[in-house]
Formats: sequence, structure tokens, C-alpha cells
Amino acid sequence: QVQLVESGGGSVQAGGSLRLSCTVSRDMYRVNFMGWFRQAPGKEREGVAGLATNRGRTYYADSVKGRFTISRYVANNTVYLQMNSLTPEDTAMYYCAAMTSIGNNWRTPGQYSHWGQGTQVTVSS
Repeated sequence: QVQLVESGGGSVQAGGSLRLSCTVSRDMYRVNFMGWFRQAPGKEREGVAGLATNRGRTYYADSVKGRFTISRYVANNTVYLQMNSLTPEDTAMYYCAAMTSIGNNWRTPGQYSHWGQGTQVTVSS
């Protein structure tokens, strides 16, 4: 059973940086794709970054392209989301997610079978 444990959220001023971590504690071999999502109060969950675990190809939402970087450290089964030049619009609960089947749209939450517990990111102006 794939289990995801997140860490790294917090509060930062606009223009600052944060790095989120998501460790896959079991059965990493079953994971085809990892995604980072966020959800602000009253809004739908939004996919912001994704990574294909077989070839390492990465994907980004337009709203974060050039500011966020998703990466993976194979040795400890951890996926990171480096977030730079943060703005108040980035304030949300952030979730990592694992896809164990073959999906066709990385930004669709329903494509993912496992989710982390979420970590809050708050950016003040």
C-alpha cells in the first residue's frame, strides 16, 4: 500500500521561498506519476506540478511555471516541490499525490489513487 508523508509548509512573505517534501514510504515501484496539488478556501483542487517516475519528465501549470520546480531524490523515495518568488495567490493547502495506474491528464485529481495529508502554505504581502 502506497503511503505518502508530506512536510515543509509554513508562512513566508511575498517573494520568499519554501520547499515541500513528499516521501513515499511503501511500494514506490507501483507509482507511475507524482503530482503536487493545491487547494485554497472556496476553490477547486488545482494541479500545479507533476513528475513521471519512469523518465523524470516534469509538468507545470502555467501559474507556477518558472517559479516552482518538482524533483525526485530516488535514494529516499522523496519528491520535492521547490517554490520560489511566492505570491499571496500561492496561499493554499498543498497535497502530494501518487498515480499507480496510467492516466491521461496529470492535472485531474481523480487520476490519483493515493494522497498525502496536506501541508499549509501561507504567503503574506
